[in-house]
Amino acid sequence: MASEAHGAEEGGLVFHPMDQFIIKPLFGGDTISWYTPTNATLWMALAVVAVIAMMVIGTRSRAIVPSRSQSIGELAYGFVYKMVEDVAGKDAVKFFPYIMTLFMFIVFANFLGLIPMSFTPTSHFAVTVVLAMLVFLTVTIVGFVKNGAAFLGLFWVSSAPLALRPILAIIEVISYFVRPVSHSIRLAGNVMAGHAVIKVFAGFAAIAVVSPVSVVAITAMYGLEVLVSFIQAYVFTILTCVYLKDALHPSH
Repeated sequence: MASEAHGAEEGGLVFHPMDQFIIKPLFGGDTISWYTPTNATLWMALAVVAVIAMMVIGTRSRAIVPSRSQSIGELAYGFVYKMVEDVAGKDAVKFFPYIMTLFMFIVFANFLGLIPMSFTPTSHFAVTVVLAMLVFLTVTIVGFVKNGAAFLGLFWVSSAPLALRPILAIIEVISYFVRPVSHSIRLAGNVMAGHAVIKVFAGFAAIAVVSPVSVVAITAMYGLEVLVSFIQAYVFTILTCVYLKDALHPSH
């Protein structure tokens, strides 16, 4: 309270929108090592538990008249399966379990992050970069294993004029290695920005004059963030399918 009052006297912010993204050890202390359980670890684990609860426990009855959890699980299964089949082709269906796992983890991590006082692991580049690098390495390895040196045809635009092909090849190589960067920043940046804006409006809610406007703005932003949470998981997943299609069918 003293620090907040001091900040107010100096004209600084009483609230800090970015504080919600600070990673903290679960059991106190200031030192964080690779093995230290943190709030990020907790909420990633809760996302995994939520996925298992819905997709395994919620669908185990396999009733003809499905329950709510079974209906949601079946809709999610059919949605991702059709996405993989339509975007990457039938020969990509063998990678469906991996893509389905990615989609469900990101969706639940995003949605759980909308609970008050929770933590959103997908707002951190440390999490999204790992997810993006796993996709990048998987796609690259699959491309070379399935096609051998022919995978390099992905970078050679044979339909372009011969004089332009070397230049286009350099551009294609650069864009290929930039993929994990854009893949990870898109997800983390959108999630972080939305949560920060909600926190800013929540800070103004304490001021009586602007409180009604802030409440309306928070409600609107919260509804938008629910939509963004799903859209960003969808975008991450469909880009994964596009990259997988390039690995399976590399020729231009």
